[in-house]
Amino acid sequence: MIKHIKVIFSLILIITVSTSCNKWLEVKPQDGIIRDNYWKTKEQFGAAVIGCYSSLLDPQLVTDLFAWGELRADMVGTTLKTSTDAINIMEGNILSSNSFTDWSVVYRTINDCNTVLEYGPGVIKNDATLTVKQQNAYLAEAHTIRALMYFYLLRTFGEVPLQLSATSTDNEVTQLVKSSQLDVYNQIITDLKFAQQNAVETYGNINTDKGRITKNTVFSIEADAYLWEDKYDSCIAACDSVINSQKYGLVSGTDQSQWFNTLYFNGNSSEGIFEFQFDQQALNPFYNQFISSSKLYVAAPNVSSDIFGLDHSGLQKDIRGDGGSMNAIDGTILKYAAATGGESITLRTADQSFAHWFVYRYADILMMKAEALTWVNRGGEALTLVQTIRDRAHAIDETVETPDSTSADDIAQYILDERAREFAFEGKRWFDVLRFAKRNNYKQLGVLLDVVKKNAPTYLQQTIVNKYKDVRSHYLPINQDELQADKKLIQNPFYQ
Repeated sequence: MIKHIKVIFSLILIITVSTSCNKWLEVKPQDGIIRDNYWKTKEQFGAAVIGCYSSLLDPQLVTDLFAWGELRADMVGTTLKTSTDAINIMEGNILSSNSFTDWSVVYRTINDCNTVLEYGPGVIKNDATLTVKQQNAYLAEAHTIRALMYFYLLRTFGEVPLQLSATSTDNEVTQLVKSSQLDVYNQIITDLKFAQQNAVETYGNINTDKGRITKNTVFSIEADAYLWEDKYDSCIAACDSVINSQKYGLVSGTDQSQWFNTLYFNGNSSEGIFEFQFDQQALNPFYNQFISSSKLYVAAPNVSSDIFGLDHSGLQKDIRGDGGSMNAIDGTILKYAAATGGESITLRTADQSFAHWFVYRYADILMMKAEALTWVNRGGEALTLVQTIRDRAHAIDETVETPDSTSADDIAQYILDERAREFAFEGKRWFDVLRFAKRNNYKQLGVLLDVVKKNAPTYLQQTIVNKYKDVRSHYLPINQDELQADKKLIQNPFYQ
């Protein structure tokens, strides 16, 4: 099922928890571990778990997560160096040969998790010092990472194969049919329920707590998954679990430069819940994508005016706009590119390309709760949470919306607009638009159609709209190599 499987225990043997170290993880992979000679001690068990986190630092993974979450939406623009595959995604000309339909890097991470889940429980028979509590805590981490990977696949491809057993060679790969979206979703929740019961509250170190799975990470993914499936009361409960932990808060926006430095350049702030821990020993691929002279992506031309708004008096400025998420002059996407934000922007050098990938931060919890509250007739509370986010960001008057607190549709639109500002370029925009559009049997399909045509060339806009009117087109096709490798796979319906 997974193209060119090479099962590698990307085991990381040193976990740095010293307060003098800025990151908790130093990547030192060892490959080709023979299973018969492994899985004997709790230290080996723990190292295998850390190997799952190592796989999250694969440059191709975050490249795909950015592309899947942003390129079909309206906030990312092209350069002369943008790849043909990326442009085709943006213009709705998506074929099964497109490199962004290759899901193998995600399934490699899933396989690392499956390996831990399959072989980890046997360690306790060989190592009497391993407690059941520690065993289950390790397993909770693997369950959660697997759930997160399947959640990305669910939102990107719709129906995907559920591979729940470990493979070590191409000969062990089992050909699988696609599972329904409901079955994939149910597996995600099953994994998260185990993790909710067994994940740790803290590792005793701030950086580690941001880079490894804790109970609050689990609650955050649960909230997102419940929101995707319109399970609003469950989403609210999961968000409240994070809020009531009192472990997180919004980073102050009083000074834009300090806010940027704390939240985005340094990472692991009081706002961070789960971040992929790139550092100087494990650089991300963002220098070439967002910083160098041959960068691939910039902010779309409309972002400053349409998303963040323009204050013609010159007295107001949303800190998330110019000098925050982007440079309004040249469109540079600063969240990954800048060493300093604010009025005096400087860019990272190649050896500083270690911006974290933000999976969840506290602002997301507040916004997810607001969205769920909207649909259970608690619109006033939802608007209060939105205002909390706007106040921190010094959002300008031009982007204020005044929906009736009893109009769920209008409040939800306001939240969608505010999420665009708050999570600009964080790999969430397309998923937010799709979730909004598909609710209530695609009642708001028109919003999605407006988004997909916004950055398209004029001559292509009607073609793109016609394609996206077919809701089956909202998920990517299965890559042609996967179809050749697994004869049980059937191409997603729109692309047949």
